[in-house]
Amino acid sequence: MTVRRLPVYLALDTSGSMRGEPIQAVNVGLQAFLASLRQNPFALESVHLCIVTFDGKVNQVLPLTPLDAVNLPEITCPESGPTFLGEALHTICDMVARDIRVTSAEQKGDWRPLLFIMTDGKPSDTEAYNQAIARVQQARFGTVVACAAGPKSVPDQLKQLTEHVVSLDLMDSTGFSKFFQWVTVAVTASTTSAGTQASTELPPPPPEVQIVL
Repeated sequence: MTVRRLPVYLALDTSGSMRGEPIQAVNVGLQAFLASLRQNPFALESVHLCIVTFDGKVNQVLPLTPLDAVNLPEITCPESGPTFLGEALHTICDMVARDIRVTSAEQKGDWRPLLFIMTDGKPSDTEAYNQAIARVQQARFGTVVACAAGPKSVPDQLKQLTEHVVSLDLMDSTGFSKFFQWVTVAVTASTTSAGTQASTELPPPPPEVQIVL
């Protein structure tokens, strides 16, 4: 019997401004995120994780992989460079179109995928980003969450992409750890949902992760 998967896509900003403590904190947060999810039997059975990074280029650093087989790479940053969020979103939409199993007479399709985006700036590829907004909204994600990290982020631009936008004031280990803990709770809630699609209801974030209204 084919296991019904819950695909989870992480799009992480690795532009030059993330270099140093911020990207180190992201790596720590990812390790905690993975460890927490692996303690949940529902997540361990269904979650498949994909990580895409974006700076002046887009990299798939982890293809869609079963949770128990994930070996997290170390996320690194160039010394400087732009933020190609639009290209990253187009790449993820291409992956979703290619990788997601649809329901057929022979099998049940995957759960609707979840997309979590973290960026500390604004898209450098504005035209590609604006075009990607429609693609993401048509891709039938169960939930799309965008995190605007630090003072240079532009939450209003992310609001054009999704209603679920949160912000982090501090780009340190505490802030990113709290964000990834919250993502863990959101993913776990989706794996235990009895419905036929991933829930769009998100758990309330901790005080360090503020909802952008």
